[in-house]
Amino acid sequence: MSTPSSPVRDRSRLGREIRALVTLGAPMATTQLCIMAMGFIDTAMAGRYDSTHLAGVALGGALLWPIFMLTSGLTLAVTPIVAQLRGSGRTADAGVRIRQGLWLALAAAVICIVVLEHAGSLFELIDIDPDTARIAEGYLGAISWGLPAVQFYVVLRYACEGLGRALPPMVIAVLALPVNAALNYLLIYGHLGAPELGGVGCGWATTAVWWVELALMFPVIRRSFFRAAHVLDRFDWPDWAELRGILRIGVPIGFTIFLEVAVFSTIGLSVASLGVVPLAANSIAGNVNWATYVVPMSLGSAASIRVGFHVGASDHKHAAYVARVAFLLSLGYAVIVSVLLVLGRYHIAGLYSTDPAVLELAASLMLVIALYQIFDDSQATLGGALRGYKDTRAPMVYTLIGYWLLALPLGAALCFGWLGTSPLGARGYWIGMTAGLAAVAFCIGARLVSTSRNPERIRTLAAL
Repeated sequence: MSTPSSPVRDRSRLGREIRALVTLGAPMATTQLCIMAMGFIDTAMAGRYDSTHLAGVALGGALLWPIFMLTSGLTLAVTPIVAQLRGSGRTADAGVRIRQGLWLALAAAVICIVVLEHAGSLFELIDIDPDTARIAEGYLGAISWGLPAVQFYVVLRYACEGLGRALPPMVIAVLALPVNAALNYLLIYGHLGAPELGGVGCGWATTAVWWVELALMFPVIRRSFFRAAHVLDRFDWPDWAELRGILRIGVPIGFTIFLEVAVFSTIGLSVASLGVVPLAANSIAGNVNWATYVVPMSLGSAASIRVGFHVGASDHKHAAYVARVAFLLSLGYAVIVSVLLVLGRYHIAGLYSTDPAVLELAASLMLVIALYQIFDDSQATLGGALRGYKDTRAPMVYTLIGYWLLALPLGAALCFGWLGTSPLGARGYWIGMTAGLAAVAFCIGARLVSTSRNPERIRTLAAL
């Protein structure tokens, strides 16, 4: 029987779910913003030291981050796995998966180190300026010493979030930010008796911060919520059956992230051939887009945890409800930010440059980004909800097709005028990306609806 209180109950349910998503998502967004801030500090402080050292750090980062995102993405599977176990009342079983995740982290660190150790050969192949290449090699050599720490930290952070506790990693990220700035100050410029290392000092500072973050995680894993997972109860050698289960979920996640990062790196290199102004404007546009993307990305991570929890509890209706609420929140956020980008495009561009040509082009790019980010934000949150179901292969395929077979070729054709139209320059790439992301968002949304309505698929994925 319908009563006047029914809408009240619906609003109450909606309010509770929004609070739950924000409680998880806000600390994750803060964590990501702190990571971004560390990158900004590295760039700014290396740039003030010397432009060649800035170029070396940027070159090293261009190689480091796609590889790091690929390998750390493999262990992101820990989050939905732990969330589902917690939802099913089997939190104690999570320790086995987390320990195996740490073995994967060690393997990921070794892979990264091997790749970075051969960076010099790669730089020789692409004819990089010798001084820039030398600084980049030194930067990557320093970074290599911190890779085991950050890979272990990432797994423990994912485990925390899967256990429904996103605040401790946020606190660690906030504490690490001033440590990063102080170490950069000492090691780049050689203050207070420290060696003057220039851009290479950024690498050593980052390595030190990664070990500090891992050390700060030790008190966290001794807290009651983490002890409930029995991570420290015993030592396990690698178990291929358990590792295979993590990799079935994690490999598609890692490759999806890698495909996203790599396509933007490819576009950046292509736009660089157009000249300084397009490169500068495209960099501004990319930076603004990433800053606005942090919220829906974090909301997607929160949705992954909430959906995973309810899947574990066999409450499939509530899992689907979480996905809908997260999507609507993300869409509402995207529309508001899009309006702000359109209205404030010149003011925002002015924060980065005073060059009139750069300002004009950057402002015009933001008009495209205002539309692009509606699709980008939507797919980020929808993809996060799918991760909660452990449904990760389909999004990887959609990303491959949407980014690399649709967005990139179309963007290049529009950029250089290959379709018989006037060359649009950097705008062409962003228009191509908008079309590609629209297709990806639609496909991921359709997959999410299909999965959420398919109990047999949900059970099959949950058993992975």
